[in-house]
Amino acid sequence: MTEAIHAEGLSKTYNGKVKAVENVAFTVNAGEAYGFLGPNGAGKTTTVAMLTAGLAPTAGSAVVDGIDVFANPNEIKRRIGIVFQESTADSDLTGRENLELAAALFSVPRKEVRGRIDSLLERMQIGEAADRLAKTYSGGMRRRLELAVGIIHAPRVLFLDEPTLGLDPQGRAGFWRYVEELRKEHGMTVFLTTHYLEEADGLCDRIAIIDHGHIVATGTPSELKDRLGGDVVTIKPTRTEPTLAALLQTIPGVTAVTLQDGAYRVKGTNGEQLVPALVETCTRANVGLASVSLKRPSLDEVFLEFTGREFREDDSVSATDRAVRIGQVQQAFGRARR
Repeated sequence: MTEAIHAEGLSKTYNGKVKAVENVAFTVNAGEAYGFLGPNGAGKTTTVAMLTAGLAPTAGSAVVDGIDVFANPNEIKRRIGIVFQESTADSDLTGRENLELAAALFSVPRKEVRGRIDSLLERMQIGEAADRLAKTYSGGMRRRLELAVGIIHAPRVLFLDEPTLGLDPQGRAGFWRYVEELRKEHGMTVFLTTHYLEEADGLCDRIAIIDHGHIVATGTPSELKDRLGGDVVTIKPTRTEPTLAALLQTIPGVTAVTLQDGAYRVKGTNGEQLVPALVETCTRANVGLASVSLKRPSLDEVFLEFTGREFREDDSVSATDRAVRIGQVQQAFGRARR
């Protein structure tokens, strides 16, 4: 199978001491949708910046679409498509003008420009607004315009760095529908980061989870869920009982018990049958319960299992991610001005 992206030993250290990414390695197959998930500050944006030649690594190598990223950064920028979390469309240009500018920057053959632009405007359902200034667009329209800008040159690899953050559910669903159409029709490889796990679950063929600069788990969504070992019952006691974990572990069907933030996460087979036994054990131990909840395996549980944190525990952007993103946007505007 052809490789679209291959990273080996990829590392980035800031100021000689802050290790944002350390020894990251993975392969993305051509035509694959590959999700790159992690808490804020885990190294997602830094990795994307290195793969798209927006940031030089401290160590390691990366090949994208058959090109050595760090030996040929300008060629990589011409070949790939990128949609950032931050808006990069020029607000003082119309939708059509934004696409014309992108076509010129990416050296789209002149005879193809009009046809490509008209096709993209229709596909992204912004044809009627094509000659309006981009600053008059809604959030969803702007995102669709930026996706069109990112693919005007028909790239084989598309990077999406949290492109739907802030959109309403309808806007997010529409955005991903267009991405799926591109994959099916053109075999485009998609590398994405997202804050919405349901997006990754429904779209991605495989997923990597990064935490503290290291990849801690990889696999298909189904494989990652299966690694949890069954259902998860969360028990929140009214008081701390040092022996409770050991007591819960003795219940038939329980495979693991962990204590996180004052609550016991009990993994086991057939969670519905486990709940009565868990409650009875707590009652015998004279431990009152504030709450009991049952969850089937989900990517949220996968994320918590491998990082120890809820996926959106902290919605703020880290200083490292902010610096990288500002640099990416400035670089995009710099190319436009030239």
